[in-house]
Amino acid sequence: MPAPNQAALDFLLTRRSRPAKTLAAPVPDRATLEILLTAAARTPDHGKLEPWRFVVLAKPALTRLATLVAARGAALDIAPDKITKSQAEYANADLAVAVISSPKPSEKIPEIEQVYSAGAVCLALLNAALAAGWGANWLSGWPSHDRGFIRDGLGLADHETVAGLIHLGTETCAPPERPRPDLASITTWIDT
Repeated sequence: MPAPNQAALDFLLTRRSRPAKTLAAPVPDRATLEILLTAAARTPDHGKLEPWRFVVLAKPALTRLATLVAARGAALDIAPDKITKSQAEYANADLAVAVISSPKPSEKIPEIEQVYSAGAVCLALLNAALAAGWGANWLSGWPSHDRGFIRDGLGLADHETVAGLIHLGTETCAPPERPRPDLASITTWIDT
């Protein structure tokens, strides 16, 4: 029988994202953030393609992006309440990391597997931050899917997309527990 890492298992069984709107300064400093990014970069990556990258967004960049959200929302005729909500996610944040899905040409590794790897990086970064004692939340929203926003705001190439925005900071209140999936209703066992 393998020797379990009970502390790691307990963490995974009880982990809980912290709502981004409840995160505040202080935020991880650069040295701490580099440790978290290093942990996230250990994500499974078939073919060692590194089909993802990080864009670290400090407060001034998030403030600039909040302004761009308003402009893009108006240009796209997004409902004002949706613009306001998305704009607040940027304006009220102190630190976020955009995980960029950046698939590489490969005859062996399908693009979809590379996109899955970028999603896994988001979860790895989220869990690394939580394990290190920081509050963290994985968000996206309509701006992260808008080509104009991600090109002009984040400098993404045409083949790149945002896998997620990981908001980081200090937890200001304990998050409420939420209902979890019923394992029996989402699991199929095939024994033969």
